[in-house]
Amino acid sequence: MLLSNIETIPDRKIVKHLGMVQGSTVRAKHAGRDIMAGLKNIVGGELKGYTELLNESREEALGRMTEQAARLGANAVINVRFATSNVAAGASEVFAYGTAVVLEE
Repeated sequence: MLLSNIETIPDRKIVKHLGMVQGSTVRAKHAGRDIMAGLKNIVGGELKGYTELLNESREEALGRMTEQAARLGANAVINVRFATSNVAAGASEVFAYGTAVVLEE
């Protein structure tokens, strides 16, 4: 499955648009990560626990979006985007979406 954040795949012809596909995950913060983040706020630096959490969340959301596209018969998803939102205290959603298409072989 090809994924692109632009509206086309260079050197490939889109023969069919299958519509929007999406995938999301909602993750809660971990108490241990919050403690470490609080300490990092004092001295500065990357919050690696949160970086890992967001990377895992993006991968899961992309995987779910890709699965939905495959079920529709797509071989690519174009114009892929991410969005995030808070859904509850300490929990956030990562949402991936794009347009499922069939590319000429």
